[in-house]
Amino acid sequence: MDLIEARFRLAWWGFTLDINERLPGSGVTAVYGHSGSGKTTLLRCIAGLERTRGGFLSFKGEVWQDAGSWVPTHRRPLGYVFQEASLFSHLTVLGNLRYGQRRADSPRSQKEDRFGLEHAIELLGIGHLLKRKPDGLSGGERQRVGIARALAVNPRVLLLDEPLAALDLARKQEILPYLERLHDELAIPALYVSHAPDEVARLADHLVVMDQGQVLASGPLNETLARLDLPIRLGEEAGVVVDGRVVEHDDIWHLLRVQSCGASLWVRDTGAPIGRRVRVRILARDVSIARVPLEGSSILNTLRARVTSLGDDSHPALSLVKMDADGSAILARVTRRSAEQLGLCPGSSVWIQIKAVALL
Repeated sequence: MDLIEARFRLAWWGFTLDINERLPGSGVTAVYGHSGSGKTTLLRCIAGLERTRGGFLSFKGEVWQDAGSWVPTHRRPLGYVFQEASLFSHLTVLGNLRYGQRRADSPRSQKEDRFGLEHAIELLGIGHLLKRKPDGLSGGERQRVGIARALAVNPRVLLLDEPLAALDLARKQEILPYLERLHDELAIPALYVSHAPDEVARLADHLVVMDQGQVLASGPLNETLARLDLPIRLGEEAGVVVDGRVVEHDDIWHLLRVQSCGASLWVRDTGAPIGRRVRVRILARDVSIARVPLEGSSILNTLRARVTSLGDDSHPALSLVKMDADGSAILARVTRRSAEQLGLCPGSSVWIQIKAVALL
């Protein structure tokens, strides 16, 4: 059974973690929520760093914890990446990576060790850093080494606890492409804790939304982001992610066209070749609605859509409108007054204009 089954109840003063989830055994599952929602505590329970009475954890049918058994952390085949890399200052980068290998408890052949280490070094692009000491690395480089160290033990699951939280924007942009490579190339599942919607949109396949120690929602990324009872918690970041494929380049205007289901979107040309699968993010604040086609506009992306539902937003003057554009879910943020004047209701046929589309 290709699932991670987790049931934990952990009570502290002023906080209770109460989890009963079945998570995918492949791809990247983002655990999202504001500070104090229980994201890190859940990850620590899975890693065995927090022990809960009556808890249960099964990884693809292999029981790591139940009422009668407990697999300690050092015997769980996992890699753990913390917010801070915490490298040994007296060792070189290569020394830190090899130390991580020696700490691995699972028996492996020398060939497997070499492949795990070399593959991690290549994936994270740190081959030129191997002889350096940690104090000679940037924050982004240290975190890439920390991720490589977690991968070097050939884990069966990778746990990442807000690995970009301690980095500034420039360093985050430096490391995100490497995390995307992990998403694309690793065969093992990853649980990625974050409170940053942009990271979730860019990396996740499955989304778990937490608040006050409980799971509010869990499901495929696109479906969960489009739920009208959740975007309130994202505020200005409410929106959807659309998967598509590059089908056309406009070399004159430096644009490319992405096809998703029946919807076609123009975005800035990033050099992605025709045929490449890409992901685009559309924020609700960047979508406007009309009942008739609009002419003479600077907005390139105009789609025909059907309203499927309306919901409350974070302010009583605003409403969130969920629409279906040829199979792609789109959210728009409009005032209640506009929704009333346009006569929006489930089933309404509308035209939507997307002011900005971000290629992730």
